[in-house]
Amino acid sequence: MEYKLTWQEYNKALKKDKLMGLKCNDCGTYTCPPTMACCSCASTNHEIVEMSGKGKIVTFTVVNIAPEGRENEVPYTIAMVELDEGPWIMGNLVDMDPRNVTMDVIGKKVKIHGRVFPGDHYSEAGGMARPAFYFDK
Repeated sequence: MEYKLTWQEYNKALKKDKLMGLKCNDCGTYTCPPTMACCSCASTNHEIVEMSGKGKIVTFTVVNIAPEGRENEVPYTIAMVELDEGPWIMGNLVDMDPRNVTMDVIGKKVKIHGRVFPGDHYSEAGGMARPAFYFDK
């Protein structure tokens, strides 16, 4: 069994501010980031789709102690966002100083952009794109 949308393709698109996902042709569920099987019905009958990249914050955490290799990035905010298409995706909230983030951000509309972060001690050289969220004004 092969991935319809590989992690490398997903990462390459994210670097161009395009959020790619999968739509299940059997039940209509969207999946992002890509997986091999539908998270709802386990089907592998998918089509690759470009997602809106818009959603709302459902929860967050502020990181004050970074993993090895990212010590100079703290503090930073990680947000869990429910995309308009349905799936939840995690990424950095970069539009607000982490020291000022409060519960008021929950429910706020955001838009995703790909942002390349340096790799950590265990990552591939050159860094990978990760979702970065900005408030949708």
